[in-house]
Amino acid sequence: MDDITAKRLVFAMLDADGDGVISHEEYSARAERVALATGRAKDDPLVVSARAAGQKAWAAMDANGDGGVTFEEYAAWAGAEAFDTVCRPVLSALFDLADTDEDGALDLPEFTALRTALGNPVSNIEAAFAALDTDGDGYVVRDDYLASVRAHVSGETSPVGAALYSRTHSP
Repeated sequence: MDDITAKRLVFAMLDADGDGVISHEEYSARAERVALATGRAKDDPLVVSARAAGQKAWAAMDANGDGGVTFEEYAAWAGAEAFDTVCRPVLSALFDLADTDEDGALDLPEFTALRTALGNPVSNIEAAFAALDTDGDGYVVRDDYLASVRAHVSGETSPVGAALYSRTHSP
């Protein structure tokens, strides 16, 4: 999958109402949705941390400060460098929210809670989990998850991107 296609898929997931602009509210709601899906309280330190990481990411994405990010703005910003400096901390914090047993890995129910809260199609989540669980132990570790998401947003081969966006999701 090329990087523009990958960016369109991620943008569509972030633009929850489909109006062509990611609003601050849509982006900020990600941490709240994961917290709700995992039963965490709003004042849980991990929720607070995820919220703070999200605010830093939003400030970088909405560089002109107008309260919305169009696809053109997102496409110009997103990529490997943005992932490494901005997105990785956000996705790490969201991973931590989903890791309810705090073992540093997600089992299928935890992975499902995370990915559905982030807007991925439910029908492809098991395939994405299987693609990331390369040793078949029933867990997806943080580094493998983050590396696969990085590869996806950078337009590289990504097992999770290929699985999550196959057949049932379109930009």
